Amino acid sequence: QVQLVESGGGSVQPGGSLRLSCTASANILVISSMAWYRQAPGNQRELVASITPLGRTKYADSVKGRFTASRDGAENTIILRMNALKPEDTAVYYCYANVRGLDYWGQGTQVTVSS
Repeated sequence: QVQLVESGGGSVQPGGSLRLSCTASANILVISSMAWYRQAPGNQRELVASITPLGRTKYADSVKGRFTASRDGAENTIILRMNALKPEDTAVYYCYANVRGLDYWGQGTQVTVSS
């Protein structure tokens, strides 16, 4: 069983920044990919950003140029830096990892952007 431990999130005014972190309990060698998803009330869960073990990233069009996904020195941890936050970024953000073909999810962390 793989656990994903998330940290970060919170409340910020429009234009502000937040940083999310997610650490997987699995060895990086067995992690196929990691990603951040988000789900706003009444909406489906959507992909925000993904990163492969080699560091290749993909972003949702709505966050390109504002959000940056990266790995830290311990490569089973991914960081999501969110800048120029907008009210429409308000959602619960979930960390995701694919490990040996199985999907794992974090517990979710709330991000609220409001004046």
